[in-house]
Amino acid sequence: MFLRHPLLSLATIAYLAIVAWLTLTPRSGAVSDSILWPLARFFERYDATDWITFSRLEFAANIALFVPLGLFFVLLFGRRQWWLAIVAGVVMTVAIEFAQQGIDGRVSDPRDLVANSIGTVVGTLLALILTARKARTARARAELRNA
Repeated sequence: MFLRHPLLSLATIAYLAIVAWLTLTPRSGAVSDSILWPLARFFERYDATDWITFSRLEFAANIALFVPLGLFFVLLFGRRQWWLAIVAGVVMTVAIEFAQQGIDGRVSDPRDLVANSIGTVVGTLLALILTARKARTARARAELRNA
């Protein structure tokens, strides 16, 4: 898998390193250091967007963070093993939340398990949709060769 797709493998490893840096490094200071706080304050200023709270922004950011993982994992594992992408994403999320219990400034949150898992599923579905045409074409060519 890694030898067949070296560039995709490198991109996946690089993205996993970014996720590890974002989720497993100690945080100095309070949660207010997050880049999401200025965004939350911006939305609070307007009546039409005051429902967009920090908590909701963080949940959405966690979903967005894991969408590429579902996408990368499907491309690495293949369409037939799409379910492995979801399993890998969920296992990775559980490992991150477990590890965060011992990291200064980090808080393990069950909502993160849900958000990250949703992100992985969305990424997996996106990969399946984006590769559907090519898969149909390849299947049709294989049927023609076997006929």
